Amino acid sequence: MTIAIVTDSTSDLSPQLCGQYGVRSVPLYVLFDGKMHKDGLEIRPAELFAGVRAGKKTPSTSQPSPAEFAAVYREALESADEVLSIHISSQLSGTVGSAQLAAQEFGGRVTVIDSRTVSMGLGLRVIRAAELAREGRSMAEIVAALDKVAPDADLRFTVDTLDFLRINGRIGGGAALLGSLLNIKPLLVVQGGRVESGGRARGSKKALQELHAHTAGYIARHGGARAAFLYTAGGEAAAQELAAGLGGAAFENLGAHEIGAVVATHAGPGAYGVALEPPR
Repeated sequence: MTIAIVTDSTSDLSPQLCGQYGVRSVPLYVLFDGKMHKDGLEIRPAELFAGVRAGKKTPSTSQPSPAEFAAVYREALESADEVLSIHISSQLSGTVGSAQLAAQEFGGRVTVIDSRTVSMGLGLRVIRAAELAREGRSMAEIVAALDKVAPDADLRFTVDTLDFLRINGRIGGGAALLGSLLNIKPLLVVQGGRVESGGRARGSKKALQELHAHTAGYIARHGGARAAFLYTAGGEAAAQELAAGLGGAAFENLGAHEIGAVVATHAGPGAYGVALEPPR
């Protein structure tokens, strides 16, 4: 029994990683400068940031259609017995709904999972599923393994500017102004499928220290971890410093990954963080 793995572009898995693990990724869309662009294929975050700084209208995002998912499932089922489709939290996007509608066409051969996370939090879940599928695990075994790891999974990050959160309605203008004046860096965490406050730090150095302490503590509590570091343009050096600062801690480093245009629309430039799961 072979199982194909499908995800979406908000997993922030690169084409190289998708190829390495045999994962199919369906792109979301970014509406920007009057055009619809496929995330990761037709637009990069740096273009968004430059456009917004130049005064262009704030970008918006949209999920793939059920027909787009159905086309990917149909192609995958030409060489696999079943499909496991794992996606961005339904609290953040309607993508899962589109996937579920498409799955109805295939008579139970497609299983859709709401990951209740995003970016490399989703990416780590997809990689785990792909590894288990390659080991020959059944659909029930893979789903059970993902359910088991979900409560202990962790995605935490910070943003360099509050402007993009303000523009996208995630915080008010007064809070953004106060945060900028006081050099406050919010620490954000994905909980219950939503992006929630995980604290705040006064300045970039303190934010990095807080993320480092949290990550080191997670690794110690779980006797190891799988970690993937994430960043938007301008945040790569901080992400690399975060990883390097963990020194000899016993964790599996899956590298640093650039956040795609859909997620970057909300995070803005200079964001970085870490996704964590217990070790396999």
